[in-house]
Amino acid sequence: MLPKGWKKLSLAMVAEVRTGVAKGKQNLKNPVELPYLRVANVQDGYIDISNIKTIQIEQDQIERYSLKAGDVLMTEGGDFDKLGRGDVWNGEISPCLHQNHVFAVRTDHSILTPHFLAALSASRYGKAYFLSCAKKSTNLASINSTQLKEFPVLLPPTDEQQKITRILSVWDQAISTTEKLLTNSQQQKKALIQQLLTGKQRLPNFQSTSWTEYKFKDIFDRITTRNVNGDTNVLTISGRYGLISQKEAFNRVIASDDLSNYILLKKGDFAFNKSYSIGYPFGAIKPLERYSQGIVSALYLCFGLKKPSNHNHDFFRHFFEGGYYDHEIYAIAQEGARNHGLLNVSVTDFFNGHLRIPGLEEQIKIANVINKAEQEVLNFEAQLKLLTAQKKFLMQQLLTGKRRVKVDES
Repeated sequence: MLPKGWKKLSLAMVAEVRTGVAKGKQNLKNPVELPYLRVANVQDGYIDISNIKTIQIEQDQIERYSLKAGDVLMTEGGDFDKLGRGDVWNGEISPCLHQNHVFAVRTDHSILTPHFLAALSASRYGKAYFLSCAKKSTNLASINSTQLKEFPVLLPPTDEQQKITRILSVWDQAISTTEKLLTNSQQQKKALIQQLLTGKQRLPNFQSTSWTEYKFKDIFDRITTRNVNGDTNVLTISGRYGLISQKEAFNRVIASDDLSNYILLKKGDFAFNKSYSIGYPFGAIKPLERYSQGIVSALYLCFGLKKPSNHNHDFFRHFFEGGYYDHEIYAIAQEGARNHGLLNVSVTDFFNGHLRIPGLEEQIKIANVINKAEQEVLNFEAQLKLLTAQKKFLMQQLLTGKRRVKVDES
């Protein structure tokens, strides 16, 4: 049941859905080369004009495919959660065309405001519709212009539409500001790691002390303890979260039924995944932080600080995350043609690698500085997650009329 004063009409009744220009046309008459928007330019909630390409088009077709300020740009396909993604074009480039995989929706502003349509299509309501009618493959989905034209648009009065989008824009601004603060804090943390963990910058009171070179085996012991007591917390290495339970990462356990040959790790221990991945060209070394203990595949090379130790755990957590043992791994690794990206690193060579590090007191000071920067990153990430969740809730409430806004009377 619609809220009082609202309507529901197909998009075709309140807007013109315009398809874009196709690439690769031959034998053009009187062609001109103009900028155009591709799928890559149309992101979820913003238009990215940092990389604009050009296309040749006949002069008499320019008007047909040119964008106008206020057009709502939407992609025809992509990942399931990206269906209906897009935003309002503000005319930053003129003239500017759009590719045939990008729809330009030109609304009747007296009935439907562009920003309200953009918000509605990106909401749970919009995504549910697009997903219900999309053509799906394994990981992708797409819609055609007919399905887009049939999108059932919820239509409050235009003054209410404008009030709703103004409210949502407050959250958009807060999210944008927090994203910038997060990016800045991430860059600051990265700079601290690069300066402090290499000795390029020394902390006060340590400038006169020299760093010492050790062999890896002088600081760490290999861990080979088998899972004889039947622990079921199977861990995997995540670039973002470190050692994380497979249940938490994948909502299921991807492991053999017999876990007795898995390696048992305690909190603070490290594991080296010899498979390279994005951001980790020489494999990832991650500590167990989230749980008191867990088990990993014997394919991982596991180790921990010697006990007792004159070294700081957090220092090495940041040291490995910064990739400062990669040069040693590079020197010893050989990638086998049949190893499917698994680095051929022997245990002996790994533990005979060299480290150049400061003394314990300086390690602790360095770790504390980086930990503080790390906590700032985590705080901004939590704030961004909260703001994003709040906006989604507001969209669900306001765009469907479950919660009405009070419109100021003129």
